[in-house]
Amino acid sequence: MPNILLIGNGAREHAIAEAIARSGQAPSLLSWMKARNPGIASLSRKIQIGSYTDLAAITGFARENKIDFAVIGPEDPLNNGVVDALAQIGVPAVGPNKSLARLETSKSFTRNLVNQYRIPGNPRYRVFPSLDGVKDFLNGLDAVVLKPDGLTGGKGVLVQGDHFATKDEALALCAQILKDSASVIVEEKFDGEEFSLQCLCDGKTVVGTPLVQDHKRRFDGDCGPNTGGMGSYSLPDHSMPFLRPSDIEEGLEITRRVAAALWEETGSPYKGVMYGGFIATKNGARLLEYNARFGDPEAMNILPLLKTDFVEVCKHIIDGTLDQLNIEFEKKATVCKYIVPKGYGLPADHSDTASSKARIEVGDTGKARLYYSSVDQKEDGLYLSSSRAVGIVGIADTLEAARRIAEEGVKAVKGPIAYREDIGTLALIQKRIDHMKKIRMP
Repeated sequence: MPNILLIGNGAREHAIAEAIARSGQAPSLLSWMKARNPGIASLSRKIQIGSYTDLAAITGFARENKIDFAVIGPEDPLNNGVVDALAQIGVPAVGPNKSLARLETSKSFTRNLVNQYRIPGNPRYRVFPSLDGVKDFLNGLDAVVLKPDGLTGGKGVLVQGDHFATKDEALALCAQILKDSASVIVEEKFDGEEFSLQCLCDGKTVVGTPLVQDHKRRFDGDCGPNTGGMGSYSLPDHSMPFLRPSDIEEGLEITRRVAAALWEETGSPYKGVMYGGFIATKNGARLLEYNARFGDPEAMNILPLLKTDFVEVCKHIIDGTLDQLNIEFEKKATVCKYIVPKGYGLPADHSDTASSKARIEVGDTGKARLYYSSVDQKEDGLYLSSSRAVGIVGIADTLEAARRIAEEGVKAVKGPIAYREDIGTLALIQKRIDHMKKIRMP
């Protein structure tokens, strides 16, 4: 009966908690959350509400409860050095130390690492600490992407054609980014289709999990502002219909080489999740970015399909023996739809922003799984925050059946809410297939 510490309070962590609770090893789950997640609380023997910056309190809680190992959910505790602090008291973790977490927390670190170790997948790019030289570099690219160098909650990337139209606008945006960030990364824009490849890594061995496609845009048809993710889907063959097998293998090979480069560069093995955001292009897979943890919502697509004991997976990651474990996932489709306040992702003066403090009611979601995200559980019920509220996941033998289950589950939540109806629809996927056919035409 291992004592396991889970750090995090979102829907991703609810899915992790569920995977831990399913273990045949009868683990005892203790959870450190910055806000009470009712789903995680219901699966935990003990919970503590506290800050992710209070490392002394977190390590004190771990020591007091004789924690065997920790699983770190979100990026903020990783950036704060929680893995390092736990290591100092002899508690290992599934999650990289602060230096290795730069894979996510510093976009310039990752681009430069890939470049230095001659790993394929990088765009043409440059990191600018000031505006010196930015204009000339912008003008040398057909279309560009701008990124602040740091954590942005999945919403900081600015893409030409979506967020701005001209190079003059790009220059002005670079100046704006540099007011809040130490540097700005300017990259060439790729044309293609994105896919999420979440890999388990023990420092030496990299194991891929089923591919997922996330939907960042707030509204149906991939319209509106970028969000933390409105939902995602995966398919029974664990691939995507618009990809070639070589795209997936290239993504895996890039991740293997990045894991090796990280160990060589830092002297420490990367133990945790390496979540690569890739884009399939005319010339193969290219790297958009890495996250140093499971995706949210993507964790909700793959963890319910995991047939291998998750606690056993964690132990092998920590021990550096992933090559000795056969990790299996069910051959099923999944569709995740996020329920959000109506005002989510919209300007502060929008009429729907009051919905972020409203009460919601959650009824019977039927066959769909429910994962709580940013909700506030009070004595008189469940309240929305300004962020994503509930992830609803349908799992079935086919994508259409999974989508129907998710859609029925969404209807069980009442209140001033919104969601994307088109996630998991064949029409939306066909658009992606047609797009890739077009750009890959000889």
